[in-house]
Amino acid sequence: MPDALPRPAAGASGPPPVNAPRPNTVVAVLAFAGIVVSLMQTLVIPLVPELPALLHASAADATWAITATLLAGAVATPVMGRLGDMYGKRRMLLVSLSMLVAGSAVGALSDSLAPMVVGRALQGLAAGVIPLGISIMRDELPAERLGAATALMSASLGVGGALGLPAAALLAERADWHVLFWTAAGLGAIATALVAKLVPESAVRSGGRFDVAGAAGLSIALVCLLLAISKGATWGWTSGLTLGLFLASAVTLALWGRWELRSARPLVDLRTTARRQVLLTNLASAAFGFSMFAMSLLLPQLLQLPEATGYGLGETMLTVGLVLAPSGLVMMAMAPLSARVSKAKGPKVTLMLGAVVVAAGYGLNIALMSAIWHLVLVSSIIGAGIGLAYGAMPALVMAAVPVSETAAANSLNTLMRSIGTSVSSAVAGVVLAEMTTTLGSVALPAQNGFRVVMAVGAGAALLAFVLAAFLPGQRPASVAAAPATAGRPATPAGT
Repeated sequence: MPDALPRPAAGASGPPPVNAPRPNTVVAVLAFAGIVVSLMQTLVIPLVPELPALLHASAADATWAITATLLAGAVATPVMGRLGDMYGKRRMLLVSLSMLVAGSAVGALSDSLAPMVVGRALQGLAAGVIPLGISIMRDELPAERLGAATALMSASLGVGGALGLPAAALLAERADWHVLFWTAAGLGAIATALVAKLVPESAVRSGGRFDVAGAAGLSIALVCLLLAISKGATWGWTSGLTLGLFLASAVTLALWGRWELRSARPLVDLRTTARRQVLLTNLASAAFGFSMFAMSLLLPQLLQLPEATGYGLGETMLTVGLVLAPSGLVMMAMAPLSARVSKAKGPKVTLMLGAVVVAAGYGLNIALMSAIWHLVLVSSIIGAGIGLAYGAMPALVMAAVPVSETAAANSLNTLMRSIGTSVSSAVAGVVLAEMTTTLGSVALPAQNGFRVVMAVGAGAALLAFVLAAFLPGQRPASVAAAPATAGRPATPAGT
């Protein structure tokens, strides 16, 4: 017997189901879940300098506590998206949140490297929560609410990171570091309970058999690529291991693409992905991911470098968090504005506007970096641009894909952002390592190095602007569902 009858597309007429949760409740719960998951990105940042001592490991080995989350998230995002389309988005959302809780508990019980890496990898497996949440909104919300709701959910990726940093820094300074992970476990448990109680399961499912070979191929390609990017500076960019991983990723990706094109039920429908609107939006997302993460890398270092450098501000990690926190609030505040602009002018215009604002923020940062208020202003401007753009991206993707592929398409878009952030970290690391100044006997990043990375961040935002300019023109409208002719039709749950 089917779990539920097919539900009308978002915005369709007709009475709501009896006892159905209110849209405001669904949006609030899903946004909270997204913020909780994004907290995992900043959870260990205050601990990074102390991780080797805390975990009784070398500095190089301790970085696996960061890398494990990145790799697990890259693998989980497309897989959970496809499973959500097939077997239920809410079901996969609950699985993802359960992984977060389990990983946080393992981290809280850890005192050595191995269990910490396991816990951080389990936390990374929750990375699919945000695209799954956006996809649930498409299925459950009326058309007039969808734009603002998906903008808020998409922005939660940045909101949680910005707001979580000061909280994590405060806990790390005032309590045992294990409390960070117990707090994360508690928040994850609350999010899981709220989703189970208040978020309905969508009846829109594609069914079929899961593409195990496709999932394995994409996972191998992503792990090789991101491992080479994240560890290239440590291993050497021209070392045999780094080059071998890049080559393995390229070969595996080519074979995977060939398999996906021949598969009747692919993990990622490459024909849909190759549509102009989806492809350009994903490329713009990667550029934005690069640009957004540059701020997260630069501003903390500028704030914490010694004042004796002449440009460092000599502040604590707690101050870093407080400086970046307003950017998260600005991102959240921009979500409804992003929806209004998209409704009036189309999400293409919103994405282009966000790109210009981000580029302007980095341009201002090149000149203003000598006082705390400078960095608060700059991070808030960049946050405003990110809030605008991140609200437009899911709207662009969902307008071009069939309802039965919403979660997979949103997951791929999220993955492209993650790849952008990984490349940003590598590029910024190389620039700051090459452009240094000496303070006593210690080599520190030079001020011009920061300016170069800021210029690169502005360039990435302008690249996103150019890519968005080539998107197809759209009538200003809310995206409730893709055209019925776009791809395979959805099948009722349980059929």
